[in-house]
Amino acid sequence: MKPLNRRSINNGDRLKIQRICTLSPYVFVVLLVALSLLAFPLHAQKAAYPPEMADAKAEVYRSTDDIDLKVWIFEPTGHTASDKRAAIVFFFGGGWNGGTPEQFRWQARYLASRGMIAIVADYRVKKRNGTLANVAVSDAKAAIRWVRTNAERLGVDPDRIAAAGGSAGGHLAAATALLPGHDIPDPEQTVSALPDALVLFNPGLITAPIPEYTDEYGEKLEKLAPRLGADPESMSPFHHVRPGLPPTIIFHGKADKTVAYLSVELFTEKMNSAGNRCELVGYEDAGHGFFNHGRGDGSYYTDTVRRMDAFLVSLGWLSPAEPD
Repeated sequence: MKPLNRRSINNGDRLKIQRICTLSPYVFVVLLVALSLLAFPLHAQKAAYPPEMADAKAEVYRSTDDIDLKVWIFEPTGHTASDKRAAIVFFFGGGWNGGTPEQFRWQARYLASRGMIAIVADYRVKKRNGTLANVAVSDAKAAIRWVRTNAERLGVDPDRIAAAGGSAGGHLAAATALLPGHDIPDPEQTVSALPDALVLFNPGLITAPIPEYTDEYGEKLEKLAPRLGADPESMSPFHHVRPGLPPTIIFHGKADKTVAYLSVELFTEKMNSAGNRCELVGYEDAGHGFFNHGRGDGSYYTDTVRRMDAFLVSLGWLSPAEPD
């Protein structure tokens, strides 16, 4: 078998796989994920910053006084600007303090192999830029606006842009859909930053007290407040749930000690009560960051990618992964 690279898992290779054996859609998607894993060892790797992703195209989406913030764009094989493909923008985790866009490189590569424009975005964090979470929210909104503004040039459908992320990055993805304000003046501010779907991995969704759950969250919320840079309720996706929000899927470990599973249960219940589509997929013994590529034996990564794929298929953004 030839070595795998950014062009390896394409439509032609998929057809070859399909001719080898007759697979159910479930097995087919798992096989695609497994092939993407072969290109990179499963042992944990220390992700670099600034990231080096030669298999993606880098562009600047926002320039500030001290940094040019970039996105890395993973394109399907044969993609052209005349295409109008669904897109997804991933935001990394790290407590708004650190982290690297490389965290979601593997998920982005996979979705590009399936026909989406997959993007990983940088944003400002405290460790590198001396900023707090409210500035990161502003950057996340700017990233979604940039993709929508440049949709025609990028070959993206401006009405099919998802925001995704893990932990603090999951908070940012949710913030682009739910939080008003927290914008720095931007020439593109007239363009909507509202994504058309959300894919969230152990996201932080509650940053302000909920009276009936004060005991569970009081101490953690007190420690969290200084990192937000704004009124805690103004930064809390839970407190801004309303009808008409994008379809959402959440992956969360039930053993997560960093972001309590109860928090995503409450968010999901509130979303559904408001008439929004929100699916929660819980993993019994999984802790924080369980979904990351290179974590454990890779089974959580594979399963979350498979379910993410199925969610995007249900939206009509991907074609079903079916054999001949």
